[in-house]
Amino acid sequence: MIHILIFLIGGAALLYGGAELLIRGSSSLALRLGLTPLVIGLTVVAFGTSSPELVVSIKTNLAHQGGIAIGNIIGSNIFNIAIILGLSALIRPLIIKPQLIKFDMPVVFVASSMFCFMFADKTISKGEAGWLLGGIILYTLLSYYKARHSPQPELESVSKEDLPPVTPSLFYDLLYICVGLIILVLGSRIFIHGAVRLAKLLGMSEAIIGLTIVAAGTSLPELATSLVAAFRKQHEIAVGNIIGSNIFNIFCILGIAGLLTPINGANTGLTGIDLAMMMMILVILFSMMFMGKRHAERRLERWEGFVLFLCYCGYLYLRWPKP
Repeated sequence: MIHILIFLIGGAALLYGGAELLIRGSSSLALRLGLTPLVIGLTVVAFGTSSPELVVSIKTNLAHQGGIAIGNIIGSNIFNIAIILGLSALIRPLIIKPQLIKFDMPVVFVASSMFCFMFADKTISKGEAGWLLGGIILYTLLSYYKARHSPQPELESVSKEDLPPVTPSLFYDLLYICVGLIILVLGSRIFIHGAVRLAKLLGMSEAIIGLTIVAAGTSLPELATSLVAAFRKQHEIAVGNIIGSNIFNIFCILGIAGLLTPINGANTGLTGIDLAMMMMILVILFSMMFMGKRHAERRLERWEGFVLFLCYCGYLYLRWPKP
């Protein structure tokens, strides 16, 4: 038991350090390229922090553990919004940019709906995986195009005190991002090792392990990055990281894993409750973004973050094995 605690604590420490480096490098890169931190959060940070999900889902699917591969993605997407955004909003109310509501959130709905439709037969074929992978390519190209051809007045209106420090050169930006991602992946692997050993002691099924322990473990880079970003008032990275990660998880990770070998999630314990929860939490978040007065920038308040957190607690109660 002591060894498990060492893995958990050590992994968490590495995750925090990696998140600090990743945020500093990505924020500086955004300013250097004239892009908003939101765009970097939706792409560079989001894709990078989702690398543990990519590794785990490919590895488990190749090992014919489709329940863990699929459960990892479903569980991670639920965890990202309900826990990570929820806790981030509890730390500090998060500013929601109009682009998220008008473009990125609809993309999450499209990606999630496509997945639910394709997974109706409990499998993801190579052809379906190809459509998913095409989705991430199109999304990335559109995000870059919008960033380069849309006015960015928010950068001009932000005071210097609110902006993160810019590193000496582009080399340092990329160095911080790469080293931060390496530390995040290493930290998540160490944490997952301890978490899986703990799960085995508790006697959990393949689906439950994927939906909870593995999903939460692979989402720790997103958790660390968004919480640190919330503390540092980097709202765009805190929110963009989560929305971008959810898009990346479905389009890219399931796309690559499914192209390598078809994903079979039949007879693994996955139920309609899991897919329904993934869609329901999206509807709740979207509703929160439209609530209140019509401002140019909507805030995700602390009480809304608490509601998201309670939703995850209710989900765990429904899915956790009963004695």
